[in-house]
Amino acid sequence: MSSHRTTTAANTADIQATDASHHMHPFTNTGALNRKGARVIERAEGVYLWDSEGNKIIDGMAGLWCVNMGYGRKELVEAAHQQMQTLPYYNTFFQTTHTPAAELAKEIASVTPGDLNHIFFANSGSEAVDTVIRLVRQYWNIKGKPYKNILIGRENAYHGSTIGGTSLGGMSGMHKQGGPLVPNIERIRQPYWYGEAGDMSEEEFGLACAQALEEKILAVGPDNVAAFVGEPIQGAGGVIVPPANYWQEIKRICDKYDVLIAADEVICGFGRTGNWFGCQSFDFQPDLMSMAKGLSSGYLPIAAVAVGDRIANAFIEHDEDFNHGFTYSGHPVAAAVAIENIRLMKEENIVDYVANDIGPYFQTKLREMLSEHPLVGHIEGMGLVAGIALVKDKATKTLFPDDLDIGLICRDHCFENGLIMRAVGSRMVLSPPLVISHAEVDEVLEKARHCFDLTLASVDKG
Repeated sequence: MSSHRTTTAANTADIQATDASHHMHPFTNTGALNRKGARVIERAEGVYLWDSEGNKIIDGMAGLWCVNMGYGRKELVEAAHQQMQTLPYYNTFFQTTHTPAAELAKEIASVTPGDLNHIFFANSGSEAVDTVIRLVRQYWNIKGKPYKNILIGRENAYHGSTIGGTSLGGMSGMHKQGGPLVPNIERIRQPYWYGEAGDMSEEEFGLACAQALEEKILAVGPDNVAAFVGEPIQGAGGVIVPPANYWQEIKRICDKYDVLIAADEVICGFGRTGNWFGCQSFDFQPDLMSMAKGLSSGYLPIAAVAVGDRIANAFIEHDEDFNHGFTYSGHPVAAAVAIENIRLMKEENIVDYVANDIGPYFQTKLREMLSEHPLVGHIEGMGLVAGIALVKDKATKTLFPDDLDIGLICRDHCFENGLIMRAVGSRMVLSPPLVISHAEVDEVLEKARHCFDLTLASVDKG
């Protein structure tokens, strides 16, 4: 039990009751949660959380893929405090700017690859993706090709939950709600080698999945396709790491048909894969990138789109407003925190730590400790992100029946035993803070193995 506990059991019940009466949670069965009562998170430090009942929990998901620098970084708190005293808010409409927005744009451009030198600010990854949709369509309009407005995404991809992000993404459960969706969006198969390749080698499958893009481009007409949009690694889709040759072939095809590449770096960006951005880990250069989460380590909401010279110069030369933006675009306090976050990442060599120390340690230990477990069919990952496929039969890759939600069973065991690990269908995913230590990685994986044992026992009993 933590000595820092400040909420009594009675107060916990009161908070849960208030939450049930007034708070609608994202991606949640509200009735079921209200009957159960939400877990009340009280405080956090480093890679740990404490709930209102004093339970200490190690955060294997860095919040929601975002708390890269860990909890309790006083430098980030102080950056917000100082900016609040100087300029708590002003907009970037009306031909105005302020120092935090201008300086943050420069800082982001200092770590983006290639000519991604121009930064448009938003407040969430979903808003950044919506911005990408509007940018690429308006770019082709400026170039005299308004008909070049189809965007191609992938099945099982997640690009946020706004109507634009939902439309671009490939999650059927989301598509069933809130339609009709944004038109002129197409999708191709995801590069999920373990689950969908059959007898193909990884290299064969990587080419086949990339060639699906060429087939789609030809089917709808190359002159009609504006952009291909994809995460370097599909995060919320279950951490799907594409075959090594996949992105190179995607790039070749997009260049051949003059189709823009938009990399959704909301999860992969800011060190998660062992480079500043996931596209660098797969050695391809996008035309624009959406980013959020790790930009401020989740301390304040902020997002951005990095735009390459080709697109930005077209807008600069086009004598017309880009009618898009948000009240809080480039919010000075959020920007000040993001500037300090990037400074800390550089000062503490976080990207190198992930690439050459903690990332390889995590990936190696993950396989050593979990790959032989009866539930584990396959492990894939890079840097400090990993996906683990849970199967009924390892030899045949047979999944558990749909009426037995193995992922949620495992997730609940994790949460009850001091570990936050996310379930995506039958896949369990990990994405811990980038500052995690070797000992803390060991703790995450020991708890994960224990919870896999509990999950197996639950299934056997059932």
